[in-house]
Amino acid sequence: MLKRALIVSVLCGIAAATLAAQAPSPASPAKVTAIRAGRLIDPETGTAAANQIILVDGERIREVGADVKIPPGAEVIDLSKLTVMPGLVEAHTHMGITYKEFPENNIYYLTYILEGSPLRAIQAASNGIQMLNSGFTVVRDVGNNALYVDVALRMAIEQGWLPGPTVIPSGPMIGSTGGQFWPTPEMYKQHNIMYPEYIDADSPDEIVKAIRENMLFGAKTIKLCIDCKPWGYSVDDIRLAIREAAKGGCKVEGHVQTPEGAQRAIDAGIYIIAHGRALTSEHHKQMAQKGIFLAGTDTPFTPYRGSEAAFKITVEKLRSAYDNKVPLTFSTDMDYWNDRMKTEKGEWMTRGEITINFLLTWKAAKIPAPDVLKALTINGYKAADVINERGPIKPGLYADIIAVPGDPLTDIDAVRNVQFVMKNGTVFKKDGVMVPEKAFHPGPIKGWNRR
Repeated sequence: MLKRALIVSVLCGIAAATLAAQAPSPASPAKVTAIRAGRLIDPETGTAAANQIILVDGERIREVGADVKIPPGAEVIDLSKLTVMPGLVEAHTHMGITYKEFPENNIYYLTYILEGSPLRAIQAASNGIQMLNSGFTVVRDVGNNALYVDVALRMAIEQGWLPGPTVIPSGPMIGSTGGQFWPTPEMYKQHNIMYPEYIDADSPDEIVKAIRENMLFGAKTIKLCIDCKPWGYSVDDIRLAIREAAKGGCKVEGHVQTPEGAQRAIDAGIYIIAHGRALTSEHHKQMAQKGIFLAGTDTPFTPYRGSEAAFKITVEKLRSAYDNKVPLTFSTDMDYWNDRMKTEKGEWMTRGEITINFLLTWKAAKIPAPDVLKALTINGYKAADVINERGPIKPGLYADIIAVPGDPLTDIDAVRNVQFVMKNGTVFKKDGVMVPEKAFHPGPIKGWNRR
């Protein structure tokens, strides 16, 4: 009896300690910051207001306007000579894989074999910091991320371990048998090469289980490989996935590479279609009618990537989507590196600089600057399903703010020169220089259980 009482006492003590650890620590007074904006852009309307004050209370925006009073003791940041705007969104990328010309010869099967999840997690963390430095405050990271590296990066940033954008991770891509691989029987049966790059899910039960697994492990969006194989998903399969994902608050993106697969995704009412090469003008019309977002991954022709012939088709497809009023997002499908990725001065380009260089495709398609900016911001927030909590510079939302010289409403290249970045109310970059020391911490200061 005494032994049982002792055990109960110990268990109660452990439970009490656990509850105490979970309880938030007493909050210190939130820091108040006032930003003087020379011009403040609203990408939704394509307009700008002069001489605005943005009052940031802790992580969120408290007030915005020309007549906002700055409270005593507030830190004042003078951006009166710059154009202030919301942070940018990369709507389709892969921060946790980097395939190379050597030794993989651009075959990412080999990257998966040669580079494990720990190394790829560090790559993802580095890429996230580089993206934030270029003004990308939200990144949809959708598949090919080893063993949930994308989820781990989101958690580390959310908990306060390191700086980075708000990551919207998908976990492994879900597809019918084989995913995007064509493995040998030995690699498939004996070495389980599919996982964790892909989850094979053929039957309705397998589709449901795969989606639940990804959400259990922290996915915030779901990615389906619609037609990676001739035995791809049917309209009913896709609708099932949409219903199941909605239970966990996730939207569904469909990777498409054939016109038939694209049509099935559209008929099912998918939220986002990834990759625009297989889409026709008729697809674009239907997407516009249904409000389906396009993450076209519109690769430009550069000294380090692409061809002139492929670029011409990409530009034509993007222009058709724009003319047919498809909700467009800015997306890259970036997952590669080579030693030609240098500036004209011979300096290495950062991941953020390579990403923003996809503007070349949008300019070649002659899409007006305000509409490119809307794709880079408002449509991106909607596609990432975060617009009710972050993105627009409005009271109550998280303070994700950037500033550039010039006017991106008339010259979209202005966004290449980000001089200031604030993420969740913390200054990450000022006067063109990263100042991230306040974003690194020795522990999960924002809560160990934040996901």
